[in-house]
Amino acid sequence: MKYISKTVWVLSLVSLFTDIASEMLYPVLPIYLKSIGYSILFIGILEGITEVVAGYGKGYFGHLSDVTDKRVPFVRLGYAMSAISKPLLGIGQAPFVVLFSRILDRIGKGVRTGARDAILSSEATPTTKARVFGFHRAMDTLGAVLGPSIALIYLYFHPQDYIFLFYLAFLPGIIAIGFTFFLKERTTQSIQTNLTEGKNSVFSFLSYWKKSNSNYRKLVVGLLVFAFWNSSDVFLILRSKEVGLDDHQVIGIYIFYNLVYALFSYPLGVFADKIGLKKMFLLGLGIYVIVYLLMGLVQNPILILLAFFLYGVYAAATEGISKAWISNVIPNNETATGIGMYTGLQSISSFFASLVAGSLWFLFGAPVTFIVTGVVAILVFLYFFKVKIGEGSKV
Repeated sequence: MKYISKTVWVLSLVSLFTDIASEMLYPVLPIYLKSIGYSILFIGILEGITEVVAGYGKGYFGHLSDVTDKRVPFVRLGYAMSAISKPLLGIGQAPFVVLFSRILDRIGKGVRTGARDAILSSEATPTTKARVFGFHRAMDTLGAVLGPSIALIYLYFHPQDYIFLFYLAFLPGIIAIGFTFFLKERTTQSIQTNLTEGKNSVFSFLSYWKKSNSNYRKLVVGLLVFAFWNSSDVFLILRSKEVGLDDHQVIGIYIFYNLVYALFSYPLGVFADKIGLKKMFLLGLGIYVIVYLLMGLVQNPILILLAFFLYGVYAAATEGISKAWISNVIPNNETATGIGMYTGLQSISSFFASLVAGSLWFLFGAPVTFIVTGVVAILVFLYFFKVKIGEGSKV
């Protein structure tokens, strides 16, 4: 753990408590909204809007963090906005209150993501990036284990008492904000002229594509093609229901997936630093293909459990690795912009991926949905295998 600095620990604890708060409500919110009269269509539109808002925010505020040469204020404000959004859901049931709360939460994610990942990148060397991002991802995902577990235990003793959970989720959010005050702003190198030249508009972060180097563009193209077909985890959960698992088993398997994800993120990050980020990412993509083919072809609950185990390993082998890889192929002063633009476009792509998956499911059924996605993942695997992309020192 000598590679994990105090700053990385602080950011990881902030993410842990924030994710506990968010994941306490993740399995509850759709049930709650439906119980007070909102349709599935409204819930779907709501989540779609908030995902697009988060995507835009990641790009815009990541770029703004680089231009202003500030990190900590964006991190602190972003996590504060997400924390405040939780109790708002319990205050009112009107559509504008629900929409405002969800948008506030997603804007908060957009504000903090680029700046936070830039800090993580600055706390590592090119040869330790994967383990640093992997450790942070492990702590973040641990929140996705603890949050739903807390919600399940509470609802076991207090069935359908959803309102109190919204207030309860504010507590870990406040703890997360408290930890952000242990962060100190560190002056970086002089601001890059290729980011500040010209007029800064609300979409100026998109111009980074032309200013970025070829390694970044080749890497992000592959990642975004994959993101456009990598639909929401909700479809995996729905498939589990379809093969015969009950509600408790489905929630349990979701917690199991996050536990595997959390446990494997740091070790695979360490391993990636040794064998190379590209090799680890390809390993993760290969596992993803197996998962989606299993989900499309099998009906056995035991094999579904195996698929969720492998899905956790896939996530650990790709999520933090992709950010570490991006941060290694762009200059330090462009890290927030580079990661912010990618994660922003990834969020928007994921929204469309879910629309595509939903359409395929409706027209042809679950097996076709998962098999088609698995085939596309094979093509993305071949792209990364064939294309030469740097992954080491800064360029």
